[in-house]
This record gives sequence, C-alpha cells and structure tokens, in this order.
Amino acid sequence: MSKLKLLIFSALILIPNFHYGQHTDQINSNRPGETMSAFSVGKSVFQVETGIYGITEKHDLLNYDANGFGVDMTLRWGLFLEKLELIADLQYQNETFTTKFSNTNKAALKQTVLGAKYLIYDPFKDYEKKINIYSWKANHAFNWDQFIPAVAVFAGANITSSNNPYYFSPEGDISPKIMLITQNHFGDGTWVFVTNTIADYIGTDYPSYGYVLTLTKGFNDKWSGFIENQGFKSDFYSDAIVRGGAAYLINKDMQIDASISSSLKNTPSILYGGIGISWRYDANYKEVRINLDNNDSDKKAKRKAKKTKKG
Repeated sequence: MSKLKLLIFSALILIPNFHYGQHTDQINSNRPGETMSAFSVGKSVFQVETGIYGITEKHDLLNYDANGFGVDMTLRWGLFLEKLELIADLQYQNETFTTKFSNTNKAALKQTVLGAKYLIYDPFKDYEKKINIYSWKANHAFNWDQFIPAVAVFAGANITSSNNPYYFSPEGDISPKIMLITQNHFGDGTWVFVTNTIADYIGTDYPSYGYVLTLTKGFNDKWSGFIENQGFKSDFYSDAIVRGGAAYLINKDMQIDASISSSLKNTPSILYGGIGISWRYDANYKEVRINLDNNDSDKKAKRKAKKTKKG
C-alpha cells in the first residue's frame, strides 16, 4: 500500500465518530406498507401520513359483493424523548354490500388507535465500524452485525363507538393493542426488513393476533419499492394479505406513494389499491449528536489529572 493511501486511511480512522438521533435527513414514512418502523420521527417532529384507497370484495360462501373506498391517516409526534413517539391511527371506510335481494351501505371509522412507541434497543448506538488499513478483504467482509435488529414496543388502545358496523359488538368498547417491532438494515442500507408482531382487541370476546413482514428496497435517492405479507387470526375474522408498492421522494419532507393489496382466500376475496402522501414538520428539531470519542477522552483526562495530583 502506498504512503498516500496509508495516510488517507489513517485520517479516516482519526475522524471522530458521531451517533445521531432518530431524526433523518429525509422523511421516513411507514407508508405505503402496514408495518410500523422501530425508529421514531425525532423529538419535537410532527408527521402526517395519509391516503385514499378503493376496495372490492367477493364472498363465495355468503354470496355477496362489496365495493367502496376508504381514507386512512396516521399522526406521529416525537415528544419528550428522542426514542418516544405518540401515534394516532385512524381509518374511515365506506362500502356498499350487494346480494341477490338487497343493497346495504356500511360507513364508519373502521379503526381508531391511540398509543405510543418506544425504541428499547438501537444497534447503531455507539457502533463504530473499524477500518483495516491493511486488508481490503477485511473491510468488505460480510457484516454479521446487520442481523441484530433495532427493537421497539408499541402500546395503545382501540377506541370503538357504539353501533359500529365494522365491530363485532354493537356496544362501544376500548381495548388494548400491543406490538413488538424489529427492524434490520442489510447490505449498504438500501434493504430494510421490518417485522410487527401484534396482539389486538385484548380482553374482548374476539382477540386478534397477527404479524406483518415488510421488505423495502431503495433504488436511488428518490425511488423505493416494497413487498409485504400480513396475516391475522381471530374467531371473528382471519385473513392473509400480500401487498406491494412504491414511494417517490418529492423533497426531504414530503413523499408520495402507491400500493396494491390482495387477500389469499375467497371468503372473502379482497382487492384494494391506493395512493397517499406523507409530510413532516421538523423546524423545531434540534440535532442530537454524541461524540463517541468523548468517553475515551474523558477517561484519559481523569487519569492525567490523578497523576498530576499524585506528582
């Protein structure tokens, strides 16, 4: 290795390493998939993720068709702590059910969830990638650390009004919802894998348990695509859904998206597609930056001070 290359590598190693807060340079939206990411939007950051969709259903056993539309909106607010995020998840749906003998309209807030998410483990915190100035192979070897996921938990409540046609009981209800979230970044960071494990409507007559798996690929600075598998099971309703779509970054604070979803069974078969937009307001955000060399420097300074006192 030439002296010039050795000097460059040495300079890179001596550059202080920094750990930043969860706020990113570009908006990080959960849309257009259904998974919730492990990381928050950042302290004092407010984000809106909303969209419209069309839906069609056909039930072979009950012999009905349903067509309609819906609007969903998620409000995310980083509050108090960098790792904490308050979330409001709302979904309105309007459908017309057609049988041989009747037409019935069903319209209501299908989902109202209020809760909070907290990051309990961040694999990127205090992580320092070592550079081997003598080995190209060592610097490009497979990194097993990428299999260690970020881990977060979500806890919230489903709020259902009385006589809601999308709820299994005519009475209004409030029931807990909890979720375990993991997130991995693979390769050069353009591949992201997120998992959600969900327990919903806990304590009701029909608790629901499910999962969502999402794999996202960033193609360039503007475009990304995803594929997703979602499953849930309860005595009231069970299904498995596959989903795919893409997102386009308009600017650092705004993204548009489109997706299509389909169920894997015909009781009922469900097909729906939608478009959406995500926007964030981060003018009040103050960058959180920690110099990872500070601890070592502080220790050295303390040792030096002790030696001085002894001398």
